[in-house]
Amino acid sequence: MRYNAEHKRETRERVIAAAGQIFRKEGYGGAGIDALTKAAGVTNGAFYGHFKSKSEAFRTAVLTGLEELREGIAALKAQQPKAWLKSFVSYYLGYKRTCGLGESCALPSLSPDVMRADEETRGAYTVELRRLIEEVAGGLSKRPSGAKNPAGAEERAILLLAMLSGGVTLARAVSDPGLSEQIAAIVTGAALALEGPDTVPGS
Repeated sequence: MRYNAEHKRETRERVIAAAGQIFRKEGYGGAGIDALTKAAGVTNGAFYGHFKSKSEAFRTAVLTGLEELREGIAALKAQQPKAWLKSFVSYYLGYKRTCGLGESCALPSLSPDVMRADEETRGAYTVELRRLIEEVAGGLSKRPSGAKNPAGAEERAILLLAMLSGGVTLARAVSDPGLSEQIAAIVTGAALALEGPDTVPGS
């Protein structure tokens, strides 16, 4: 049976979404092709019709995850130009810290496996991460007055992403909900302070 282009596109998107969830939950090593195809509701033949290997599916899932994060930030900047950072940090250290692993952010969930991936995957990740940094930097002031960190926008964008990603990683890893909340609160304050005291709640 021949499928039209729309059906093929939908199938590919379904496989990518399922792969992203499985890789987030199980890690690259724990996610086999059978688990990926079962989650996507496709056959092995259909999977290989879209991806040559598990590593290619992983690379696509990673890039899709980072692209979704970048597009989400861009949308937030457009909707809330003056308050996007507070909303983003609150969402990231709130919902994205407590949701199921399958729905977690690609940055903290998939980056550890990227470190062990092939050069093609790491190269593609680097390109997409640079785009993400640029998107974040575009929403930050050039040199915030009164900020504890007077670095430029790009440097603060890198620091912000590292703080949020690392903070979520630590907060998810601990078994004590109170400590998880404490980590989130501390990282939230530090992240918002990058833009100056006016962005920090209660300041």
